[in-house]
Amino acid sequence: MRLRKKPWVGQALEKYNSFVLRPAEELYQGQWQSIFERTAPLHVELGTGKGRFICGMAEMYPHINFIGIEAQQDVLYYAAQKIAEKQLTNVRLLVFDINNIMNLFAPGEVDRFYINFCDPWPKARHDKRRLTHHRFLDMYRQLLSPAGEIHFKTDNEPLFHFSLEEFTNYQWRLEQVSYDLHNSSFTGNVMTEYEIKFSSKGGPIFRCEAKPPNLFAN
Repeated sequence: MRLRKKPWVGQALEKYNSFVLRPAEELYQGQWQSIFERTAPLHVELGTGKGRFICGMAEMYPHINFIGIEAQQDVLYYAAQKIAEKQLTNVRLLVFDINNIMNLFAPGEVDRFYINFCDPWPKARHDKRRLTHHRFLDMYRQLLSPAGEIHFKTDNEPLFHFSLEEFTNYQWRLEQVSYDLHNSSFTGNVMTEYEIKFSSKGGPIFRCEAKPPNLFAN
């Protein structure tokens, strides 16, 4: 369902200019430690939505710098509200097209990507749009630090199987693979808004962690 655009959101976001950044990606590449004004691990959520996950993670891990990327400005506004209410200083938000992510970070600059409940693009001809397709994996691999990783969650079983195959076929190492996260032994899970709604109906959540081939090995 296409969301109706809210014409007032652009102006409303201006009051959050201290942590909602404008799309001038050439100014950000390789500069994230300066932007946060500290040296810390950098974790990036691809598809922040209304911000419940990134706010929860930023509260739990104040020593980590978090970036939330969202394609829809109207949705990001709600994430900005949450961050302001909690007075979190270790989060930055951007309205940005993930297809251009190579322009946003320098090689090796990101320590972790989170991909939570992304669009499954169920039609086969749309597989290249899936955020775990190998064309995206190649970009993530270049941007991740030597010890970097992806944490992936979805409610869509076909997408999960597709993603596991992509990771495996391109030599990513899989860890913490779960076919029913909420009934597993995994601790520390922070739920998104969508995750709360979906799991309340009894559906399983699929999750894995993936580590790329080390581009930076000698």
